Amino acid sequence: MEGKKRPLSYYFLAGFFGLFVLFLYGPMSAVFILSLQGPEGNLTFPMKGFSLMWMQSVFEEQRVGNFTDAFWRSLWLGLIVMVLTVITSVMSGMAFRSRFKGANWIFYLTISSLIVPSILISLGIAVVFNLAGLGNAWYTSALGAHLTWTIPFAFLIMLGIFGRFNPAYEEASRDLGANDTTTFWQIVFPLIASSVIGVAFLSFTLSYDEFTRTSLASGDTNTLPLEIFGMTTNVTSPALYALGTLTTIFSFALIGFALFAIAYLSNRQSKPKRE
Repeated sequence: MEGKKRPLSYYFLAGFFGLFVLFLYGPMSAVFILSLQGPEGNLTFPMKGFSLMWMQSVFEEQRVGNFTDAFWRSLWLGLIVMVLTVITSVMSGMAFRSRFKGANWIFYLTISSLIVPSILISLGIAVVFNLAGLGNAWYTSALGAHLTWTIPFAFLIMLGIFGRFNPAYEEASRDLGANDTTTFWQIVFPLIASSVIGVAFLSFTLSYDEFTRTSLASGDTNTLPLEIFGMTTNVTSPALYALGTLTTIFSFALIGFALFAIAYLSNRQSKPKRE
């Protein structure tokens, strides 16, 4: 029996997808290869030798600044943003399940920061913190700038999650005598846990990679994106490529952990509970 002949459009779309993958991962592959050059290596092909010295140099002091301190600042900032974003988005998602006065105004004010240019938000937050005498730092004004970026996205996602949530589960829990706290942690949260993990890692990624909203609000200390940008005119060695390789591995590790956690929770929910 002969196989079904594929239409011409199939080959066209397959070729287009192949070009897209090449465009997406081609530069990443070049960065990875160039980060493995020998001591005499430079920023372009052909490679000169092979070594891991540039990977090690990432953790050492550079000619101007260093990557390690900036990485830890970005990591801690991303974790704080992740926690605050998850808490705020879950609470707001539950609040918007019921109509209340001013809901439309709050909704549009929340997502309006996605429309305003990021550089203006960064400038406005920096000015406000200076006028209030608080100063600018990565853990104050930059934190606020990042939340104006992550909370609207998380808020929209949680609105969609709770929009599909069946309130009958909560009603059954209350009929059995459970209070609101027990109902949330025993009924609601396990059902939305996979979505919460997705929101958490999305908010962390948005914060960890954010440049524009941090540029004017971070004060005297740089996050990792700002440090990389500042070093592009000073660090002219494969150390930049090595940093790109390590941060890419770190990002894929986070994605893998998130997928594992989601799969684990989904598997637990699909198994029937034993009496």
